[in-house]
Amino acid sequence: MKNYLSFYYLLQFCGNSWIFTNMTARLLFFGKDSFADTFYTIGMVMQACQLLSVLELLHILLGIGQQPFMPKLFQVTERLVILFVVITSQEEMQSKCIVCFLFFLWNLWDVIRYPSHLLSVLGTDYPALTWLNHTLWIPVYPLSLLAEVYTVYESLPYFESFGTFSYNMVLPFAVSIYFPYILKAYLTLLPAGMLYTCSHLFSERRLYLKVRNGKMKMK
Repeated sequence: MKNYLSFYYLLQFCGNSWIFTNMTARLLFFGKDSFADTFYTIGMVMQACQLLSVLELLHILLGIGQQPFMPKLFQVTERLVILFVVITSQEEMQSKCIVCFLFFLWNLWDVIRYPSHLLSVLGTDYPALTWLNHTLWIPVYPLSLLAEVYTVYESLPYFESFGTFSYNMVLPFAVSIYFPYILKAYLTLLPAGMLYTCSHLFSERRLYLKVRNGKMKMK
């Protein structure tokens, strides 16, 4: 199982590192012009990495992952909804600057998070990386949630115009599903989920700092 987890975290690190490096290089070479085709350049790899992250929920259920289930469920679900439902389904959204910004924030944390988990599985502690993993999320995670909210807000006119995922079904009684209403309801849930996840991450950071300070006092 140790070998499997090591391979999984290494695979995720390689995928997210490729995305982050590609985005950074394109931004340096092409500037703002790189925003328009960010999704077309890295979208497939991003989709693969986010789909693979579903396995982290399975790891927890099988007892080989140490994180609580609900915070991880929220983190995985929010990204899948934004990436596949909001961005992928609306071609007009894929060239927006906010998509580039959002992908950058997601990968900025992931290129630190996955190698930190990999070293933990291997029984190796690199203090600077571990500290960064428990600290970088403080600015990055709330910013990514704001970017997700803005992405959903930007997508609403397209869902309203094209009627994507909106249906009128004739059953024994008429049922109408207007997807923009569902997205607006989803927007109200994001802040609550963020507060819950941040509370968990703060608890993890507090425990990490307590253990680290205890070790330093013993030296």
